[in-house]
Amino acid sequence: MATPTKVSAVEEITTDFKESTAAVLTEYRGLTVAQLKELRRSLGQDTKYSVVKNTLTGIAAKEAGIDAFEGQLAGPTAIAFIKGDAVAAAKSLTDFAKTNPQLIIKTGIFEGNALDASGVAALAALESREFQLARVAGVLKAPMSMLARTADALRMKLEEESGAPADSAAEEAPAAAEEAPAAEAATEE
Repeated sequence: MATPTKVSAVEEITTDFKESTAAVLTEYRGLTVAQLKELRRSLGQDTKYSVVKNTLTGIAAKEAGIDAFEGQLAGPTAIAFIKGDAVAAAKSLTDFAKTNPQLIIKTGIFEGNALDASGVAALAALESREFQLARVAGVLKAPMSMLARTADALRMKLEEESGAPADSAAEEAPAAAEEAPAAEAATEE
């Protein structure tokens, strides 16, 4: 007979699965409480890293329609429930696992698709959404900054060639441009 505590735990894990865009199953055997705290901090506030009971997690996964964790629920298990940027969270997990080999990434799910450990590593290798957005914003700003640098370089070159401030050279340039077509027309006649 299921106790109210176990029923509540299954409901909570089921809800976590359903509300997450991704989840990564790990084994944390040998990690200290301080290391787990450091890992949780590195994952950010959009990721919940929970130590779970294997039997209850298996029930919750079935209720949530997830079969990726079958056969993986053994030993000390914790799951990263990712509600934010899955790439950034996967990167945090894999980076932490590199410096703390006791953390073993077993499997995961991303937007309903099962991932093995190499799939989680591949997800971590992608660029995070924040970085992609920043890069796009940077690309949109780049042409304007390039134009500004080009204008500055032209201004400085005009100053060097004429010995006069670029502002007066810039004012003279349109007048010279207007005179050039008139001179060409006179030579053609």
